[in-house]
This record gives sequence, C-alpha cells and structure tokens, in this order.
Amino acid sequence: MTKIVISQPMFFPWAGLFEQVRLADIFVHYDDVAISQGRSFIKRVQIKTPDGIQWLTVPVQHGSKLIKEIHVDDAQDWRGKHLKTLERVYAKAPYVDEMLSLVQQVYAQPTSLLSELNRSSIEAVAAYLGFAPKFAVSSDFGTITSSSQKLLDLMLYLGGTVYITGHGARNYLDHALFEKHEIQVEYMEYRRQPYPQLYGPFDPHVTVLDLIANVGPHAPDYLCSGTLPWKEFVGV
Repeated sequence: MTKIVISQPMFFPWAGLFEQVRLADIFVHYDDVAISQGRSFIKRVQIKTPDGIQWLTVPVQHGSKLIKEIHVDDAQDWRGKHLKTLERVYAKAPYVDEMLSLVQQVYAQPTSLLSELNRSSIEAVAAYLGFAPKFAVSSDFGTITSSSQKLLDLMLYLGGTVYITGHGARNYLDHALFEKHEIQVEYMEYRRQPYPQLYGPFDPHVTVLDLIANVGPHAPDYLCSGTLPWKEFVGV
C-alpha cells in the first residue's frame, strides 16, 4: 500500500498540511497548475498576533499562469520584514529561536521562484518534525491532463494505491474514476489538537511556525489526525 498526497506548494502552511505529510509515503508538490481561486495560501499565511490574525505575505511578480512560473518580487526586503515581524510577535514563545532559525534556513536558499521557496518551507519543517516521505514535484512528470485525470495520472505513475486529500477536493474530485483504477480515496479527519498558544483562544489555522515557536520539539505530539474513506466523508 502506497499512500500519496498531492498538494499545491503553500508558504509555511498550517499544521494540517503536515498531518498529511506525516501520513504520506510520497508527497507531491503540485506546481504545474494555476493558483486556486479564492483565498490562496500559495503566497501568504496567517499568523497570530496581540492584535489578532494578520497575514505574512510574499510579494510576487504578476503575469504568471502556473504556480511553477511565479517569481518572487525581490525589489523589497520582504525576508527581513518577515523575520522582524516573527521575532516581535513570538518574542515570548518558548521556542522562538528554533522557529526563527528554521525560517532563516529557508530564506537563505537562493531562489527567485515562489514554488521553490514554498517547497523548501514545507520540506524544512517536515525534517524538523521528523517526517520523511519521498518528496516529488508534479511538473517533473510532464502530465498534460487536468483536474481529476491529472491527479490520477500522477497516482498511477508513482504506483500509489491510496490518495489522501484535504476537504476541498470534495467539490471536484471524480471519486468513481479513482475507484475504476482501484485507488482508494481518503479524506483527512483533522483533530486540530490544541497546543499552548499565545494571544487568546486557540486557533488551529495559523502557520505551522506558531506550533514550532510554542512547543518546539514536542510539535509532532500534536499532529495525530487520521483519514476517512471518501464515501464515509461525503455521506454516500
């Protein structure tokens, strides 16, 4: 049984993404597609501050169609700004130094592509957490299909037997197509396990950096979600 997760490369995403990383044998950065419509976490992520939820945003150059083509706008020192913001907001967090060191490690890598930055952020955090799936990049496989067929093609190419996905796929995934090829579809059953957090009531949807700053090496203990078969998830 080979469990595969296919996800657009997000910027220091929420802890729930790393629940998927933990369960995956192969994690595919889905970079040869357009950015999802609506609120996208490709170039920004939420942080919890004394003044409420704020966004940490990577400035990008406009005009690119696919995620893999998006260039970071380095005309401004956004990296320095991010680090100062994180240092200020998490100054009282027990493991702020470990979190800042991780961010500095990612920011020190030379790249002008947003997808590479995001992949680095995900893989660096995964390593910190002790999660070690095989990482792959969808554009390396040259699939020319789209939507559910493209996801299926990646699964077949990689020899996947279980496709693990987040809740958004419920709105578009062709479950019957996967069943036809004897591939199980399982949806995340997020537990959103509370951990000690600064600034008021617990919010599970902020960046994983919040988890690391607050509990450090104990972070994996709070990542304990499982999955549900698709029929159970959608109520068929």
